This record gives sequence, C-alpha cells and structure tokens, in this order.
Amino acid sequence: MGRTKGSGGGNVSANNSSHSPVSEPPSSSNAAAAENRIKELLKDLYQLIHQVQDERSRGEHNLTNISKTHERMKEEQRVTPYYKNKLKGLYKTAMQDAEVEAELLRKSLDTIAEVKSIRENRRLDSDRPKPIMRRGVLMTMLQQNAQTLPLWVSKPGEKPPPLCGAVTCDNSYVAKPGDKVAARVKSDDEENWILAEVVTFNTNTNKYDVDDIDADEGKERHTLSKRRIVPLPIWKANPETDPEAFWFWHFIHKQHSSNTRTSKKPQDDYSVLFEDTSYPDGYSPPLMVAQRYVIVCKEDKKNKKFKSTANGCGKRMLKY
Repeated sequence: MGRTKGSGGGNVSANNSSHSPVSEPPSSSNAAAAENRIKELLKDLYQLIHQVQDERSRGEHNLTNISKTHERMKEEQRVTPYYKNKLKGLYKTAMQDAEVEAELLRKSLDTIAEVKSIRENRRLDSDRPKPIMRRGVLMTMLQQNAQTLPLWVSKPGEKPPPLCGAVTCDNSYVAKPGDKVAARVKSDDEENWILAEVVTFNTNTNKYDVDDIDADEGKERHTLSKRRIVPLPIWKANPETDPEAFWFWHFIHKQHSSNTRTSKKPQDDYSVLFEDTSYPDGYSPPLMVAQRYVIVCKEDKKNKKFKSTANGCGKRMLKY
C-alpha cells in the first residue's frame, strides 16, 4: 500500500528520469491552479479531521461497554458463555471502528503530504535566488523538516517501504529534485559528508547535481556519482507499529523521549555519540538527533558507518 510521497521524496525510475538543470518560471495560470488545489486539499483535510473525531467519539461508547463487561466478570469472578459471546462481539466492533479511524488518518496524512509536495514544487520552480540563512535559523528549519516528515502508518502485516526510518533503498533508487540527501564531497584534499538538496539527476552520466544546504554564500553546487549520495528517509517510522524500521539499539547510544524514559514515539530523537578528537575517548558527549538524520553510509568496501546529517550538517561521524 502506498503513502503519498509529499515533499519528503518519491520513487523515480532511473530509466525514465531526466531533469533539466534549469527550471522554467511557473506561469501565473499554473501558480493559480496550484493555489486552488491547495485550498481544496485543506478543505478536504478539515473534513477528514472532523470525521476522525466523529469516529473516535462513536468508538468510545463501545470501548466503555468492553470495560464495564470486564468489571462485571471480575465482580462475579466467573466467565460465562454469555460474557464470552458479548466480548467477542464488542471486540469485533472495536476493531472495525479502529480500522475506519485508521483509514481516515491515512487519508489525512496523504492530504498533508500532497499539500507539502505542491508547495515544494512551487519553490523548486521559482526563479528567486536561494536565501542565505544564519546557522541557527538553518538548524531550526532542519528540525522542523524532520518533525513534519510524513508518518508511515502500516496496516496489519504490512512492512514499511524503503526510506522509511532505517529501511534503506536499493541501488536503482533515484532521488528527485528537492529531496534531501547526504553527499560525500571533496574539500581541501579531504572528504566530508554534507547535507545537500538534489537539483537534477543525469541518467547518461549517472550523476547528481546537488546544492550544499550549509553553504556560507548562496548556492554551492556539486556534481557527484550515485555512490557518493545517500537519500534521507522520506517517511517517519513509528516504533509502536514498525520496530524493524529503527536502528538496532547497540548501534545507538539510546533513544530519547521528551515524555518518559520508556515511551518511544515517532517524534523521539536518538541520543548519539560523534567522533571528536578534542575529547579523551575520541567522542563527544551524546547529542540529540531526529530519526530522519541518522542514516547508514559506506565509507569504503570494508567499513560501514552510521552518520548523522543534522548536527554539523553531516560532517561528523556517529559511533556504533
């Protein structure tokens, strides 16, 4: 089952993907059509949210009956065929109610993702120069981008797709313009990982043009082969429904929750260690990193390293 890719990314076949380096400015009619489409989607989202609340209110009555039935069984200290049949019917209804609510939530998430996708396409088509941001503003923007990444909601028995949390993509995957990636670039006779945005992919040369997100003065563009590019997740994973989409615990210092130490939610950050020779043990104290910015990168044919692309914009390595 698919989820709308939204601004987080999408599947583009390497066989039919060839993008022009320079986008034409959008016409006024296209801009108006995009704005009207966004308005329609926001109206749909408003209705979907109300439907979710209505379904939840209807389901509460059934859940209350389940709770009361269990209380009566506890008071009587026996389980009769009557109670068994009654609970069986109540739980069946509860599961149906939950699935209806879940489907409405999936539609809501898809609608949000489509709005983000339209806005992202308008930004990419704009001929306005890229604004230069202060580092604090950039880091805030990256954090917001991670928090608003579309959430993958699996159905029972469904596995999360590539680029959902820690689930990697295969070599045939091609990131589309606007996608965020980790890029390995050469600078001052050394190589570093940076956080970058895809501009184009050339199917003839099998290379990307990417812009450094953290460039000091406007755009800093690099042309890199696919092996030097690692796409960032385009969906946020939920540890409650898709635990397999998270890094193994022994790779990560720990996962942090702002609420409790035991609760693990999609918005929780990882607590990670970075290489830093200024510390006696060679690693900095733990830093909090959103799940979108923790990825796996192959340093060479023998070594596989985990990276954080947020703190230091990908220029520091994660201990594992």
